Amino acid sequence: MSEQPPLPKPNRSLVYVWIAALSALVAFAAVYVTLGRPDNQPAETSARPASEAKSSAHPLATGAMTTFVFKPTPEPLPDIRFVNGTGEELSLDKLRGKVVLLNVWATWCAPCREEMPGLDRLQAALGSDKFEVVALAVDKSGIEGARKFLADIKAEKLAAYADPTAKEGTQLKVIGMPTTILIDREGREIGRLIGPAHWDSAEAKRLIEAQL
Repeated sequence: MSEQPPLPKPNRSLVYVWIAALSALVAFAAVYVTLGRPDNQPAETSARPASEAKSSAHPLATGAMTTFVFKPTPEPLPDIRFVNGTGEELSLDKLRGKVVLLNVWATWCAPCREEMPGLDRLQAALGSDKFEVVALAVDKSGIEGARKFLADIKAEKLAAYADPTAKEGTQLKVIGMPTTILIDREGREIGRLIGPAHWDSAEAKRLIEAQL
């Protein structure tokens, strides 16, 4: 009988690679089973009927106000400081007792310039001792820059307000300009809209009037 050639010794490096790959596969499977969702099981949101999803939206967040986000319940706001057209220091607390639409903007913000005439018309239509549009320039150009801006766009009803430190927007958690915050008589945030909007629209007026 002829002698059989010896079998080759297993490559230990290759064995270790296969073991490591198998371990990683097992770990991945464990995580997927724990955290994942079967592909044939729809998410809860997509499983809801369209009519039910539509009814869950706030009835006042329609038309021009579709992107207005209501708080589940009104939330307190920080008592930010700013100045008026004469340089007098004010705070949000001094505006308590009236509904306030606080528009946070800057002189360099092009969308702010586009929406400001609508805010001026809203103030003309609804402004009173019960409601005011407060257009707050969070801008280092200060109150002079705010006054010039409003004069340039021929805003006749909006008062000039400014935060020359340009820091109070952070206190309000403003992440982009313009941002408009609706505030109730007790100084609490009802909700906000990020970005420009048609504030003189019928939907905007209905949103404001519902708080008066």
